[in-house]
Amino acid sequence: MRNNTAVIPFRVAFQPGASLYEQVVYAAKKALVSGQLRPGDAFPSVRTLSTELKINPNTAHKVVTQLLNEGLLEVRPGTGTVVAPPPASTAAERSRLLDHELEQLVVEAKKLAMSLEEVTGALAQHWGRLNSSADGAAAKVQRRKK
Repeated sequence: MRNNTAVIPFRVAFQPGASLYEQVVYAAKKALVSGQLRPGDAFPSVRTLSTELKINPNTAHKVVTQLLNEGLLEVRPGTGTVVAPPPASTAAERSRLLDHELEQLVVEAKKLAMSLEEVTGALAQHWGRLNSSADGAAAKVQRRKK
């Protein structure tokens, strides 16, 4: 089941066996990195997330709290919850944030007997797809401003 509404600016394809909370957090993060959500954009309220995605309000609250704790969202009095500007960081700090995910990727690739070239190619393909999503989102924003 895919959930994407005019009110929720990202898609969530709920998969059985995986935590709903983690799936929604992942979808929100993907929307941030792909450019669907930009700094200053309004983020759906707990009630809206709960209603539109048909999830428990406590789960929706947990999603928002997680994104706030990670510094991806910020609360502005009188405005609500918005996408936070990206924090300044060094390349080493950003790389260290991915250590766990990179190790998981390497382990999975080795289990599948993939070569480094195959993994690099697959990574480049996904990178390109996210960049094209970001370019498309930027073009939509520009058209709306005109």
